[in-house]
Amino acid sequence: MLFDSYTARSLKLKNRVVMSPMTRSRAVKSNTPNALMVEYYSQRAGAGMIITEGTSPSPNGLGYARIPGIFNEDQINGWKLITDAVHAKGSKIIIQLMHTGRVTHISNLPQGAEVVGPTSEVCPGEMYSDSLGMQPHSSPREMTQADIDQAVKEYTEAAKNALAAGFDGVEIHAANGYLIEQFLNANVNTRTDSYGGSIEGRNKFAFQLIESVVKAIGAEKTGIRISPYGAFNNTGTFPEVEEQFLALAHKVSELGLLYLHVLDHSAMGAPAIPTEFKEKLRKAFNGPFILAGGFDKDTAESALTHNSADLIGFGRPFISNPDLVERMQSVHKLNEPDMSTFYTGDAKGYTDYPTMAGK
Repeated sequence: MLFDSYTARSLKLKNRVVMSPMTRSRAVKSNTPNALMVEYYSQRAGAGMIITEGTSPSPNGLGYARIPGIFNEDQINGWKLITDAVHAKGSKIIIQLMHTGRVTHISNLPQGAEVVGPTSEVCPGEMYSDSLGMQPHSSPREMTQADIDQAVKEYTEAAKNALAAGFDGVEIHAANGYLIEQFLNANVNTRTDSYGGSIEGRNKFAFQLIESVVKAIGAEKTGIRISPYGAFNNTGTFPEVEEQFLALAHKVSELGLLYLHVLDHSAMGAPAIPTEFKEKLRKAFNGPFILAGGFDKDTAESALTHNSADLIGFGRPFISNPDLVERMQSVHKLNEPDMSTFYTGDAKGYTDYPTMAGK
């Protein structure tokens, strides 16, 4: 099943393999996609669908060094070269919209941008910057209603920019402890206004944002990624975690979103999402369901065979195996990734992994 074509809603995919979004930090000049990134994504277009690295809708969201944006004309034009190259090889490509919120150091942001979040509490841990090395996360400013409205506007404009750049849709990144999950997660969101204090309050920002994006580009072009039970960026589980995300899943199902993408971080040491809860999420969302997190060919086939998912996301195997789909089809040994080059700025460990053809 993994290599069978798949059609649902606006998706017409040549196989059920999804390349998961992965930060690679190669947008070295003004957070703008470049020729090296064109080569990288083109190499991996054996996937039925590629979801790009997290891409900021705002200067405020550029939390990591050298991550791309999609809020100006140069960035749109840079991404257009990538979407053209991927489409030429018969794959679909979705852009992941990611605002890092409080997960940043101010030195990574362009002049005039600022660190914002649902509260003024600093994210524990450190952030790398090219100018200063590892530094504690910067203090965020608690977002006002005007800030929230501005963020919604920025996401909406970024979604329209994505379609102008030739993307097949957008993925709203509501996982991994970034801005949207900072509102969703009760361990982070301690607000006492209408954007906190309850499941409804914590979901409010996500719903407001998604509804605005859907109005602008259509539900059939809008997907969402979540990571309940994840612990990334100091999120973690909380008493209402299942009720919180089931409410979210029901809402986006009612809106008719393109897909629901569920990431299980247990392969990286976080608590596993209970199987029963994954099944509840699957039932709550009436549309394409993507599972990601530690899959190989066999476990992916099993998940599809047991109807646990419609599509399977593969992350790190795609870093070191540009021809991952062909390798899995031929049971060919996979290249091992070089973690020391995951976030550097050049071609080493990015576009130079060998294929089965030796290229």
